[in-house]
Amino acid sequence: MGRFRLDIEYAGTRYSGWQKQKNGRTIQGKLIEAAEKIFKGERIDIQGSGRTDAGVHALNQVAHLEVKTMLAPEIIKMKLNDLLPADINILEVSKAGKNFHARHDAVSRGYLYQISRRRTAFGKQFVWWIKDELDFEYMKRVGGLFEGMHDFASFADKDSEDKSTKALIESIRFKEEGELILIRIVGSHFLWKMVRRIVGVLAEAGRHKLNENDVESYLNVFSREPAKYTAPPSGLFLEKVIYEKNYQWEELEPVINLIPAIKFGRREK
Repeated sequence: MGRFRLDIEYAGTRYSGWQKQKNGRTIQGKLIEAAEKIFKGERIDIQGSGRTDAGVHALNQVAHLEVKTMLAPEIIKMKLNDLLPADINILEVSKAGKNFHARHDAVSRGYLYQISRRRTAFGKQFVWWIKDELDFEYMKRVGGLFEGMHDFASFADKDSEDKSTKALIESIRFKEEGELILIRIVGSHFLWKMVRRIVGVLAEAGRHKLNENDVESYLNVFSREPAKYTAPPSGLFLEKVIYEKNYQWEELEPVINLIPAIKFGRREK
């Protein structure tokens, strides 16, 4: 059996998440279907670095493929992409050590969230459009409260695979780019719906409907309130999975560009 690392990008809009399901279209399911056609009769195992929810995208998801084959990595990449739908793309296939595990070997993960300040005809599936004015500087201020080791029980739905609700958030970074607010959250691991609820709470803070004391309370005492603010999956991307310590993240960049909507010299709302 050989083991290969797969670097994958996908638009998750049409899928019920990463993990294979009996009666649902999933990213892992489509990868396995394609691999079974290529490696006929061989035992196949494909495991990802983590699960993304329904509708969530990935700029660089990592998975490992275990299969007995003499095919070179470039040939595997070509054959997989020939069989995969257009919204799933293999960026790279490389040989991996026999003990490499896409999930267990990861030291951190980074998610990118895109909030749009205007309605968009082309980017709806990749942003969360918020009509209200948002206080960007206050969102940054509140975002700092999430950094460090915290119990995120208030920000997650219960999942049988989560043995603990504690997680380390290494950094939260913000950037304004055109009509977009970009938020990058880097952490050791993430609980189910955790990132979307953090972003939802940050948006409420930007509306000045929540303050720093509210957020500190959610982190110190379990509350069901953050569930009300869960951000939609459309704006969320698994940006990168890191396997090396002290990784230097690149500058925050948008997935799409949204310039201000201007008509007759006036900004449209």
